[in-house]
Amino acid sequence: MHQVAPRYILLGGCILAFGASFVNVGFLLRTGASASHLTGDISRLATELVSDDPIYRQNFFMVCAATVGFVLGALMSGLLLHHPQLELEKPYGRIVSGIGILLVGAFWVESFSVTGAIGIAGFACGLQNALATKYRGSVLRTTHLTGLLTDLGVMLGMKIRGHTLENWRIGVPLFLSLSFFVGAVCGAFAVLKFELPWLAIAGVAYVLGGLIWSVVKRRIWLSE
Repeated sequence: MHQVAPRYILLGGCILAFGASFVNVGFLLRTGASASHLTGDISRLATELVSDDPIYRQNFFMVCAATVGFVLGALMSGLLLHHPQLELEKPYGRIVSGIGILLVGAFWVESFSVTGAIGIAGFACGLQNALATKYRGSVLRTTHLTGLLTDLGVMLGMKIRGHTLENWRIGVPLFLSLSFFVGAVCGAFAVLKFELPWLAIAGVAYVLGGLIWSVVKRRIWLSE
């Protein structure tokens, strides 16, 4: 079985974290709802459900759409990959390109249904997050920060306590978190400063990224 060097796995995880954050911050700025970081949004569901304010009701439907989409996307990833360990024979490139096509579709749907668009984007994020693979035993999640920051805090605490830890145990959650933050900053610039079609840009980037992965996989690793 062909193996990928851990540093390339981490690099891929950082790129995906950047992309997910770029998409997520666009929806946060445009709608106030998240496509991938659903913990806080789900906590708001009770308030929005009982409120008579139509704005709250709209937010309720958007959060529901994103949540259902996220779960269905993860389900689809499980059907397609059904294994957390990265294996070159798996169709990661096609899945990443598929995520891009979904985001381009969400961009088109957004013009007449924001709820539909965030549902599609949630599906894409769930599909991506369930691509999680292992880096030296640690699971890489790329669409939200809660687990990453928990890992970072735990490892720093253990380091301060005097435990002997490899540098990568701190570096992995740190680099993924920084990539997520940089993606958010770039997404905010795209939406607020330049008013770019951020969702279409993200979709095209994912499609190209998936194609590049497929080419590199076939011409370099699988040809060895």
